[in-house]
Amino acid sequence: MPWVTRGLRNGVLTSRYPARPDGYGENWRGGVAVKPSPTRGPDADLPDICPTGAIAGAPHGGPAVDRGKCILCGRCVKERPDLFDFDRSFEVASIARPALVVPPTEETSASLAALREDLARRVRALRRSVHLRHVDAGSDGSEEWEIAALLGPVYDIHRLGIFFTASPRHADLLLVTGAGSAGMAGPLRSTYEAMPDPRIVMAVGTDAISGGIVSPSYATAGGVGGTVPVDVWVPGSPPSPFSVLHGILMAIGRLPMQAASP
Repeated sequence: MPWVTRGLRNGVLTSRYPARPDGYGENWRGGVAVKPSPTRGPDADLPDICPTGAIAGAPHGGPAVDRGKCILCGRCVKERPDLFDFDRSFEVASIARPALVVPPTEETSASLAALREDLARRVRALRRSVHLRHVDAGSDGSEEWEIAALLGPVYDIHRLGIFFTASPRHADLLLVTGAGSAGMAGPLRSTYEAMPDPRIVMAVGTDAISGGIVSPSYATAGGVGGTVPVDVWVPGSPPSPFSVLHGILMAIGRLPMQAASP
């Protein structure tokens, strides 16, 4: 049987994450980071580099990048390598929308304490078996490919007691992708209301966070935060399967809840 010999030859391919670090993160563009530099005045041309308006001035006088708007096109890194670079990590999820802006501010860091406490209290009731319900609220399909990969042998989220369910009445965590199309606002809200408490919502991808490159428009709401209350934000266009897994583990209290790294 060739599959037996192939299995013996390849060995175990399933990741040990989160029990052990995974080297995958070193090869992934987790997000755009602002390079440390002396305090400088605002650059009027910087916002024009980004097609989604993710670059703006920071309180310290230098640039800031909103990862919730960034589509990882790399244009800023290519045109201004003196200011921007890619953060080589897939652990980019955050429990606060403002914390997706890098570099972080002291006000943002201070406001995370109450959010951490509230989310930790709500997920205490969840045990080792957690069920997910996924809703596509106007996605281009890229996030769906990454979420589907979680069921494959490399990521295998079933090993962590995490399962997908077709019924919101059996779901603990709602994964939402897409820019928040007008036609999906009602179904998305109905899905959320049908879930039992405690219910957690995760916005997956730049489109779900801010609408991405297709918003603002007559057909989208500029993200899903105005339709359902989001607890965890996972930036990326699309985020990698490991980024989605990191967000899920953060949401259900199996990882320290922290903001995205600068």
